[in-house]
Amino acid sequence: MTLTSKLRLCSGAIITLFALLLIGSPIQAQTGLDVERVQRATVLVMQTRIVGNTPIITCVGSGTIVSRDGLILTNAHNTLPGANCPGDTLIISLNIRPGEPPVARYQADVVQADPGLDLALIRITRQVDGRLIDRTALALPFVELGDSESVNLDDTITVVGYPGIGNDPIVFERGTVSGFAAEPSGGDKSWIKTSASIAATMSGGGAYNQNGLLIGIPTTAPLTPNPTTGNCISVQDSNADGLINTNDVCIPSGGFINLLRPSAFVQPLLQAARLDITISFPLQSVATTSAPVTAANRPRFRYLGFSPSVNAAGMPTTIIRSLPTGSDSLYLFFDYENMTPETVYELRVNTNGIPNPNFSVSPVRWSGGQRGLWYVGSSGQPFPNGTYEFTLFIDGIAGDSARLVVGGGPDEGPAFSDIVFGLLDSSGNVTGTGYVLPTGTTASARFLYRNMNAGTPWAAIWYYEGQEVQRTDDGTVWAESDGANGTKTISVQSVTGLLPGSYRLELYVEGRLAAVSDFTLAGGQDGSFARIFSDTHFTTASSIQEALSAAPITSFSAGTSPIFAMFDWQLIGSGTLWRIDWSVDNQVFFSQTQPWSGAPTGSNFLMQLASPSGLPDGTYRLDLFIGQIQFDTAQFRVGIGQLPIDRFSSAEGIILRGRVINSVSREGVPGVSVLLISEDYSVSDFTQDWNQNQLFATATTDRNGRFEINLPLQRDVQYSVVLLAEGYLPITADGVEITDEIHPDNSPIDITLELTPE
Repeated sequence: MTLTSKLRLCSGAIITLFALLLIGSPIQAQTGLDVERVQRATVLVMQTRIVGNTPIITCVGSGTIVSRDGLILTNAHNTLPGANCPGDTLIISLNIRPGEPPVARYQADVVQADPGLDLALIRITRQVDGRLIDRTALALPFVELGDSESVNLDDTITVVGYPGIGNDPIVFERGTVSGFAAEPSGGDKSWIKTSASIAATMSGGGAYNQNGLLIGIPTTAPLTPNPTTGNCISVQDSNADGLINTNDVCIPSGGFINLLRPSAFVQPLLQAARLDITISFPLQSVATTSAPVTAANRPRFRYLGFSPSVNAAGMPTTIIRSLPTGSDSLYLFFDYENMTPETVYELRVNTNGIPNPNFSVSPVRWSGGQRGLWYVGSSGQPFPNGTYEFTLFIDGIAGDSARLVVGGGPDEGPAFSDIVFGLLDSSGNVTGTGYVLPTGTTASARFLYRNMNAGTPWAAIWYYEGQEVQRTDDGTVWAESDGANGTKTISVQSVTGLLPGSYRLELYVEGRLAAVSDFTLAGGQDGSFARIFSDTHFTTASSIQEALSAAPITSFSAGTSPIFAMFDWQLIGSGTLWRIDWSVDNQVFFSQTQPWSGAPTGSNFLMQLASPSGLPDGTYRLDLFIGQIQFDTAQFRVGIGQLPIDRFSSAEGIILRGRVINSVSREGVPGVSVLLISEDYSVSDFTQDWNQNQLFATATTDRNGRFEINLPLQRDVQYSVVLLAEGYLPITADGVEITDEIHPDNSPIDITLELTPE
């Protein structure tokens, strides 16, 4: 009897076990962390370079597969070539057997990276020996990203990764969420803090909530390798002298990890990778080149102070000398200079002389600009009474420190707070956006004051690009006519015009800094607002030169590539932080903040969007910001103006897995082919000519009879199923579907199937 006739015979008789299991009987759903799947999706990432004919490991970290076609989420510092990681090839090792070290299987390329956030997406592109791979043929196990915004204090999490440099199996470290760290780069949840014990090489791995969803990426940044300090490990005879010692390549290793970069930061990178869109700047550079570090331009912090809160622009609301009992919000502010994306910074906090990891920040890459005002803070977590000492480190070297006492009642002394900037209208009111002003001869500030007594010494000092430009006269005292509490407006002026760039106002009371805030001058005046970016438009052309003179287009045919975006700008100071956001169908897929490095005024700042298969249909939008304020926006359509359905949901759906056993011996059956046929075809359609294009997904059972369909099944879609194994009667079924009634959540389905020997 032929296999086809067997299938037809069984199709009528066994319509069948799948239908009964998925439709007529209770489903065994996986709850909590899916250990087996997470293990298989966790990889070891090794950056290497060839020395002679030998690959030498230069950096090591963990990673997590986040799509079936080989996208891997990890840290940027482990993958991007740099001073600490001078490799050029990424080797991916997979967990083949639980409890054993990983096995090198693939090579990968970087497809998306954000050095400031220290996140990267890499894609498997080759076999480990360099042979190209058709990524559409991959069917790798992967995990789904969860909502990091829903993570709460004291939640239980599990951190997964490789604790060594390739000789150790995966480890699972359980812990709790011990707090959140705030930074300007991401607000109050820039980092998730954890009590889990995390080894340095687990950096880039995954942190999972109790539902088994990835909500964070454990992250630390190793310092420049130095064998004498023990912050790196030599594991290969890289110089071929027959010895492994400090003369060989030293793989950098970081210290403890207590930080997770939230999964929310991954979404734009992941969406850009799935869209397969690259954004380039052919005529301009939006990144500054780092100069060699010398004594004159060495990175440094200074001017540490504390505030109980921050405003919408990321500035301290006021500067405090102590914090009352019961407070749960505190921000450490400081100036920074000469910082680069490769600079490593760390915050160590002691409480009453004892290290306090709950408020410390382990070594991480710098995510700010070259210079400015920064903060590290915590909100929503109580600060116990005590004396706190905060010490900042740059590249492992201790810098400035500051102390603060928590306890007692509120400070009732004189205070300034809540500085905002703008232009004065005819009624003397400060108007505008608050922190970005148009260039002109005058800029004004309004601030609150309280508990001010007549005759109290105070001062206001204005700075431009770090240089003092104006101050109140020495000996200035508070006027009785201003009263003890209220608002006050002051101004800085220049008869020749205030230059575009970064400004600062410092307010002092009795010689003590009471409030500080930065603001930006840019663009021409449009009423009380700044006109900075203009004439944003789009076009397509066969070359950059053609694009510069081509007519604007707002609607492009499906599959167009490249598409060029251009805009004009005026009066932007060098170093001014600005941001580009690209979104499609209101989903951000590119966000970049950089210091301005072009001419102060110009036209046709050009960006190029390209995709190998053409830009997907959708409505694309470009938003341009200075600070947190949007100054221009424009959009265009490609094709029908809407992304294909489920373009961003390749990690969504329901995983089907299980075990195939011998109906007589009850033992697992290895080598069983499990074939899922797409909803457009039946078993009989498929078995007429065994057309592979009709298959939705496939799997083969392992030596224990276990299998897993790596492409998630969608709800209310009818699939057909075929099970084949030599020496057994096949199983077939049409009309297999998953409904909300029988399986209300997206947890994996685990089933047991029986094959009958012939």
